[in-house]
Amino acid sequence: MIEEPGCARAGDTALLIGKDRREYLIRLESGRVFETHRGVLPHDDLIGQPWGSAVKTHLGHPYLLLRPALSDRILHLPRVSQIIYPKDAGYILLKMNIGPGSRVIEAGTGSGGLTLALAHVVRPTGRVYSYDVRADMQNLARRNLEKADLAEFVELILHDITDGFTETGVDALFLDVPNPWDYLAQAHAALVSGGFFGAILPTTNQVSRLLEALQGLPFGLVEVEELLQRPYKPVAARLRPVDRMVAHTGFLIFARALAAPTLADTGTVAAEGEEAGDVCQTVDA
Repeated sequence: MIEEPGCARAGDTALLIGKDRREYLIRLESGRVFETHRGVLPHDDLIGQPWGSAVKTHLGHPYLLLRPALSDRILHLPRVSQIIYPKDAGYILLKMNIGPGSRVIEAGTGSGGLTLALAHVVRPTGRVYSYDVRADMQNLARRNLEKADLAEFVELILHDITDGFTETGVDALFLDVPNPWDYLAQAHAALVSGGFFGAILPTTNQVSRLLEALQGLPFGLVEVEELLQRPYKPVAARLRPVDRMVAHTGFLIFARALAAPTLADTGTVAAEGEEAGDVCQTVDA
């Protein structure tokens, strides 16, 4: 079949959704076959079909052929560790002002869920520096990035962040490690003054320990938040919440890297006329 614009092509990643809403993410390759308990679908029958088409297995069961959203790619990642869910990842990107051209550090890489989201938004001129101490995790993340065609925007670094980060002046830094309080000095040294710091932790006692550590370093505007996602059944005559929801996945902690240690004591910006350490002056031309 001739491949037309707006149609599925060989090499594309496709999302197949059945009537039962079960989802499958596959890479389209000529000659391969997608097998399911509801029948088989040759990839050659999918290649060239318009996105949004209904396709049928050899047993007559229909599937929708769609382009996957970034959230679909993240949720379907092959993984051996917990990932940061899309509900948190999207908020992290907005809260930390991450976008095209941003230079961002994350540690640890894990299976690469947040790495995909970061790489997706910093392209084409930005860069993600992703640290981990486990080579097997970074190898898995590399494969996940390659499948999403995002590997070129990420530098995977096998390194213990106890020794600090190689990069300096980065726009944002996010820690997904169990003991982020041990790496705050290293994080501050890597961030541009005024840069965005973030972390995710599963328990309140960990959050308390991080908050105590933040008080002793030049960080301010500290926030702790938790996001709950409550879906509804999309039936007009019987609109109501579904029986299950994505509730607690982690506490999000945000802060800004400040220039002067004295500002961290209050967690606020300096009052008008108060000295604030290093000062950037604007001179009229």
